Amino acid sequence: MAQPPGGQPLQGSFGAPYDPPPEPVQPSQPPGYGSAPPPGQAAGPYGAPVQPGAYGTPAQPGPYNAPTQPGPYNAPTQPGPYAYPSPAQPGYGYQQQQHQQPQQPPRPGGGGFFRGRRGAVIGAVLAVVLLAGGGIWFATSGGDDESNPTAKGSTGPGPGATGDGKAEDPGTHDLRAEADALNAQRKPGEAKVLWLQEGGVDLPRNGSDVYGPWIVGDTVVKAMFHTVSGYSATDGSRKWSLRMPSNLCAAPSQPTADGKIVFGIKTGTADDALCNSLQMVDLTTGRAGWRKTYRRQGAWDLLSDVSMAINGDTVTVGRTSRTDAFRVSDGTVLFGELPGNCQPFGFAGGPVAIAATSCQTAADDHKEQQVQRIDPVTGKVQWTYKVKKGWEVAQFYSVSPLVVSLKQEDKWAIIVLNENGTYRSQLVGGTDDYATKCGGDLLTEGKNLDNCLGVAADDRTVYLATEPSESDLTPTNKVVAFDLNTGQAKWKAAAPAGQTLMPMRVEGGRLLMYLAAGKNKGGGIASLPPAGGTPQMVLRHLAAAATVERGFFDSRVVYQDGRCFLMHARISGIDDEDEKSMKSMAGFGN
Repeated sequence: MAQPPGGQPLQGSFGAPYDPPPEPVQPSQPPGYGSAPPPGQAAGPYGAPVQPGAYGTPAQPGPYNAPTQPGPYNAPTQPGPYAYPSPAQPGYGYQQQQHQQPQQPPRPGGGGFFRGRRGAVIGAVLAVVLLAGGGIWFATSGGDDESNPTAKGSTGPGPGATGDGKAEDPGTHDLRAEADALNAQRKPGEAKVLWLQEGGVDLPRNGSDVYGPWIVGDTVVKAMFHTVSGYSATDGSRKWSLRMPSNLCAAPSQPTADGKIVFGIKTGTADDALCNSLQMVDLTTGRAGWRKTYRRQGAWDLLSDVSMAINGDTVTVGRTSRTDAFRVSDGTVLFGELPGNCQPFGFAGGPVAIAATSCQTAADDHKEQQVQRIDPVTGKVQWTYKVKKGWEVAQFYSVSPLVVSLKQEDKWAIIVLNENGTYRSQLVGGTDDYATKCGGDLLTEGKNLDNCLGVAADDRTVYLATEPSESDLTPTNKVVAFDLNTGQAKWKAAAPAGQTLMPMRVEGGRLLMYLAAGKNKGGGIASLPPAGGTPQMVLRHLAAAATVERGFFDSRVVYQDGRCFLMHARISGIDDEDEKSMKSMAGFGN
């Protein structure tokens, strides 16, 4: 399964016993809820074991990492790393993960608490207290239409340009020539390298997160540092580039159906500038829309990472203590703090708004959590599933069906809920170790709950990737299919020797997976039918580019319209030249 939030693999199987299913809070409870599970179903919550593997340790605790439709939610019916699949949206996810060291206690956190803020939390809290004591008030105006971003077009191919019109450094060699040289070695049945791209930008000392890629029509969009750029999916030439007023700090996993998105940006250029400003951008044209700030107050809010999601025409900005919602089309405020002591800290994107909420307790530890369906326009709660006390929501692996990753200290569980929020099943992992790679594992800012690779679901099955053995010099793994109603494994399918498979989404009844490149073996996109069997290649990357592809060891993967795109989620280097020459994106296709 997805890797438990927390940075380290959990010991033991999936889910420590989760006793009987907790009672859901519903306007009207359906009959039979809470009765014994049907024969063959896993004993219940959070009790059947699944073993988190070291594959991608969550570098942050974070809510059950996964969506339902985008990749991982990546498929029309599930969330996927960064990609959900909508019929027109490629699912997408993160590529391979780094191995974790076993038997390390997980980092504290989750439930919206400082996801990714693993250092200097105490010092930061003290700083806030000292500043408050000195009469300094952290606040920003809520005005619209602040200094507008500027957009620049381009007609030439190449790695791109900054929004101020200055061409990005193309690197030390000709990328087109490199791609052509690789394609000259193609074997029958192999796809071409469509284009390669380098970072090309002198970044701050610690590098920069990279958001995307999003595919809108024939344009691939990425956002990095203070620039959002659109490239031709066919040849990688830059179509447009938009310079933002300040650095990017968060972004939803998916845009709206008509290609609009809202970015989280900082309100200044200082190192300690807050991530409390929003900028809408039309990804089809590269034009900037409305901009406004929102208020962050209190220590928990100031130190919390931001989780963003889009549901219809609503964008939500979740933090530890609350979520603010805005209309994507015009920036209108839709709702903020909800009534009561339970507040959402993150949503999964897609047509249905599913939220993870945290309830303030007497100990003020926010450890009582819930899964809720919330109207994205009004903020009205439509149903609530109460997570067993002590467990936290880490990711939404899928929204339809609703598959939720939960964590508790060194334990991990994956549960399936019905459409009305009642408990359906819990996956039983057996003796295998499982792993997923989610956005929070790769980024330092912006921890969404709906962007995992390595997990997918449809109306009957949840698919998970096992973790390859750390002792194997040519690692390989399996994909395991679990029955949604019983939680039991139905079948396993092995990856080709020396390569690993990571589920992305289900499309046309078949599971689509990213096959990572191996030594002298190209990667690509593979598929499996509902009954399992031997993976069949849908798009085979050329073996001559295996070294280039393996360089994307921790990346996002998007597949759409017969083309596969790899993109690093973060770019950094030992020096400026290393940073500029690091390959940031690669496209494969026929």
